[in-house]
Amino acid sequence: MRFFYVYKMEIQDLYKIYKSYPLVCTDSRKVVKDCLFFALKGENFNGNQFTKDAIKKGAKYVIIDEKEFLVSNQCILVKDVLTTLQELANYHRKQLNIPFIGITGTNGKTTTKELINAVLSKKYKTIATQGNFNNHIGVPLTILQITLDCEMAIIEMGANHIGEIKFLCQIAEPNHGIITNIGTAHIEGFGSKEGVIKTKNELYQFIKEISGKVFVNNTDDLLMNLAKDINHYTYGNSNANCKATMVKSSPFVQVKWNNQLITSQLYGKYNFDNIIAAICIGDFFNVSASDITEAIEEYTPTNNRSEIVKINSNTFYLDAYNANPSSMKAAIETFSENDAQNKYMILGDMLELGNTTTEEHQKIVDSIKELNIDTLFVGNAFNNIKNKYHFCFVSNYDEAIKHLIDKNTTNTHILIKGSRGIQLEKITAYFQTNPL
Repeated sequence: MRFFYVYKMEIQDLYKIYKSYPLVCTDSRKVVKDCLFFALKGENFNGNQFTKDAIKKGAKYVIIDEKEFLVSNQCILVKDVLTTLQELANYHRKQLNIPFIGITGTNGKTTTKELINAVLSKKYKTIATQGNFNNHIGVPLTILQITLDCEMAIIEMGANHIGEIKFLCQIAEPNHGIITNIGTAHIEGFGSKEGVIKTKNELYQFIKEISGKVFVNNTDDLLMNLAKDINHYTYGNSNANCKATMVKSSPFVQVKWNNQLITSQLYGKYNFDNIIAAICIGDFFNVSASDITEAIEEYTPTNNRSEIVKINSNTFYLDAYNANPSSMKAAIETFSENDAQNKYMILGDMLELGNTTTEEHQKIVDSIKELNIDTLFVGNAFNNIKNKYHFCFVSNYDEAIKHLIDKNTTNTHILIKGSRGIQLEKITAYFQTNPL
């Protein structure tokens, strides 16, 4: 289906150029010789203005959408640069007759994506979304990195409003899919929990239309209900196609599957579902049990997700990339089960919750009172609720650092959890340089 419009050059002609010069760049600071520079626009920048600079740095062609920057025969004028990038990616996708695994979900999608890639790459040449390049720009850029000898693609899809997953599916055309879970996140953009469900389900619905296959956690009633009329392959409990059990979750998740005992480098029982999803997909695509085990055990979390950072006598459990009510509750519950003698929590605001912000933050504070764990809350949302329990509240990570210094915290296990915008990862970064 053609859903973008290019003028001055047909997309198939641009694709011929791309095949000769397949390196795509959207950041003028990272232009390299013979790349295709797409002059994207944003609220605070206009890529068209860097046309001459990109050519000077060695770009073979510059794709622009403002005629005044048509400065040489290396410029390709299109109606809209972003939609051209998306259509080029979709055109390239149509040339690739390989499994495309789309992955979305409220929590765990990036970790699950990394685990799936680790497992599948033991047998196949794979490509997976880098970092969190999971939006309307990141998805096409990932697709345009896929070479013709690639055998598997794992495409992460994020969303903060209804219709976004459907749009990304139209670009990536996944023929396999997985929703990790559906919780409460980005309510500000979706309007309600029903809006979140509708959006995540757009992946299932796309795959249903093309008669593809979805991988479903059979312990999740919501996902099983959404997938009931779709060709699906399950993972989870004893009734699943792929069965596994969690042996323990502390300090690291240990899983028993197919007579294999797998000891991961991930902490927290909420990572069990991420691990078994990767096992399931690897098993479905005939990766050997020994390779699956090796891949899971070798995977080391990064990017402030489920990282364990030891600094002198303190152990930090760093999970500061993202936070919403469901992931926050899971992190707190897991940490409360930690048998360390001295425990401390630093919890940052959960962003983009809209008109539920105060209610959801109050619920978190109320729940912690029952746990008897000393806690520091960071951010405006936490600071605006009723402090009925005399917990300590600060405004930002700088104040949190000062608070830890004043406490002279030692021999303590410390959970750090909050939304990316609160930048709680800077706490561990500080103490790595300036240990207590």
